Amino acid sequence: MREQTKRTEIYKRALFLAVPMMIQNGITNMVGLVDNVMVGKLGTESMTAVSIVGQLIFVFFLAVFGGLSGPGIYGAQYFGQGNKKGFQNVFRLKLWITAVIVLVGMTVFVAGGEQLIGLYLHGSSQGMDAAGTLEQGRDYLHIMLFGLIPFAFTQIYAGSLREMGESMKPMVAGIVSVFVDIIFNYLLIYGKFGFPRLEVQGAAIATVMARFVEMLVVVVWTHASIRRYEFLRGIYSTILLPLHEAKIMIMKGFPIFLNEFLWAGGMAALTQCYSMKGLQVIAGLNISNAICNLLNVVFVAMGNAVGIIIGQHLGASEFEKAKRSAGKLQWFTAGLCLILTVILAACSMVFPSLYDTTEEVRHLGQWFIIITAVFFPIQGVLNVFYFTLRSGGKTVITFLFDSVFTWVVSVSLAFALCSYTALPVLAVYALVQSADLVKVVAGHILVKKGVWITNLVVN
Repeated sequence: MREQTKRTEIYKRALFLAVPMMIQNGITNMVGLVDNVMVGKLGTESMTAVSIVGQLIFVFFLAVFGGLSGPGIYGAQYFGQGNKKGFQNVFRLKLWITAVIVLVGMTVFVAGGEQLIGLYLHGSSQGMDAAGTLEQGRDYLHIMLFGLIPFAFTQIYAGSLREMGESMKPMVAGIVSVFVDIIFNYLLIYGKFGFPRLEVQGAAIATVMARFVEMLVVVVWTHASIRRYEFLRGIYSTILLPLHEAKIMIMKGFPIFLNEFLWAGGMAALTQCYSMKGLQVIAGLNISNAICNLLNVVFVAMGNAVGIIIGQHLGASEFEKAKRSAGKLQWFTAGLCLILTVILAACSMVFPSLYDTTEEVRHLGQWFIIITAVFFPIQGVLNVFYFTLRSGGKTVITFLFDSVFTWVVSVSLAFALCSYTALPVLAVYALVQSADLVKVVAGHILVKKGVWITNLVVN
């Protein structure tokens, strides 16, 4: 009975942290879903253009997440330790890291955006215009660039609040932003109530507006409640931080940044490999990703919650609690993801019908959804393994575990099967997904051995 109570408590604690993150990230992804469906009413070219640009910007998003995650390990442990000065230094380092990522990202997109979009347009598909898709993608990207700064700044605050165990404010900010996006999508994409009909450009403008609103809500609200967040009081009194401390956090966090960046790049490369089978594949993947990304926030949020809980345990030198929590939450997350599998399989026929596209694209979209759904429990467990290892600072292991595997195994496998076999793209997609079973075995062994159990901020 006592053990059952302990298990229930850890589940409640994880859900307390994870559910607001699920809602916030789900709402953030809802912005993309709303754009996707509304633009999908304009035709296959418009939908494909937005999808390709979304894949490219996703790499930037993951670079931001990766850049902030390394310092975030220390943020959670400093908070668990009660070290205000250490926490503030983490926040200031996040400002510097984000500024560099935004500068580099905008430079790359401005200088080479058109060429990057063109990488996905080498295939052929009846009834689709590659030149028109490229033009719409370029127009969409140029406007979306204005949303990179507010997105990055929001993540600094949202991540810091979560490290303090507060995930409600980022969630509310996300809810407000999605309403802004929906309203202005309707007005600007289709030209309603006297607004100009801007189509994909209108979708981009609406998304940028939503990003700015989200940033303002979370920043202003946080500082209006500064008594509750003493760790952030005087945070802008300086932007300087001890060089030695910054160096340690950067060295520890760099593998995480590199991992997130290369992993996102790997996902983009996978999509490019699949595009060898035709432009209709990109459109089908777009339909699948739109709904699957909305639901995968469950295991992503659970992974983040696991990282925060275990990080706080490690910072307080509660090693046995950390180990027990990791084991219990692994299976709990897998169970939640199994429910998602059922939900996705049930709506696999319904969701593609919302798009004004060809029957072939709808068919591909449906089966991409089903295949992705089948592997959701595996992805959930992998996320728990990843964040458990990362919470103890084992960033080199997570780098090998995630990015190296993606490029060496997944991308290589997809490229070989798409280039040198006549296998249909759905079979290729399923085979690439199944390769992750190797990581499940490796992750289970590493977590079970406790190689991650380390207090990084011990005095």
